[in-house]
Amino acid sequence: MDSASIFTVVKDPLAGLLGIPETLTLGTLLLRIVLCLILGAVIGWERSNKRHSAGLRTFMLAFLIGTVAAILDCCIFAASDRRGIFLLSACVIIGASIIAVHSMFYSSRNQIKGLTTAVGLWISVVIGIALGLGFYTAALVTYVALLCILFWFPPLEMAFNNRSNHFEVHLELTSSVCLQDFVTVIRRLGLRIDEIEQNPAYVGSGLSVYTISISVSNEMLKKYKTHTEIIEALKSLDYVYYIEEMRA
Repeated sequence: MDSASIFTVVKDPLAGLLGIPETLTLGTLLLRIVLCLILGAVIGWERSNKRHSAGLRTFMLAFLIGTVAAILDCCIFAASDRRGIFLLSACVIIGASIIAVHSMFYSSRNQIKGLTTAVGLWISVVIGIALGLGFYTAALVTYVALLCILFWFPPLEMAFNNRSNHFEVHLELTSSVCLQDFVTVIRRLGLRIDEIEQNPAYVGSGLSVYTISISVSNEMLKKYKTHTEIIEALKSLDYVYYIEEMRA
């Protein structure tokens, strides 16, 4: 059974370099499954280490279902004398998209959480399918790109965001009557409030809680001050119970 003959114009460079057979044998079957579990475990460890709901087992299963679906599609394709379609792989991708959408949620601070994990689950299934088809080069290159995005891009993204002209804060005031004073201070600092939204999740807590979108309009602030420094200055206000920048 020749899984590589499905796409006769495509020859996987990595398989050729390492001498991995193009035919779907017991050895290549085990190789693809073991490899997908290892790759899934690394991504799952990274997600669970950052205390995300989808962790080690979830990502291992995402890689596994993609790989097994592609292998079964190869078998069906060969058995039907190349008249079949990759139905299982297509269904798995659609199912992963649905699960990814439902893994996102609104936090108590009106933030959408789980976006990165949702997309990570979806792309994990796609990488698993590539492994199942024997496209090791495409799978591993995509996997390395995924690792770079998850491991090394967050500090870079945070550095860029810390210097941007727009940011959102989660603000807790000791009383709602202090909001006007806070707005006045913001304007004196050379900042502009674009939007203020009261957070209903904290009703009855004794605090007045808001989500505030802020723009840096002062040229000196744009040049010399980061969001962290601005927020540290706002923390010194007596009526500010708690304040932090909201990040995705």
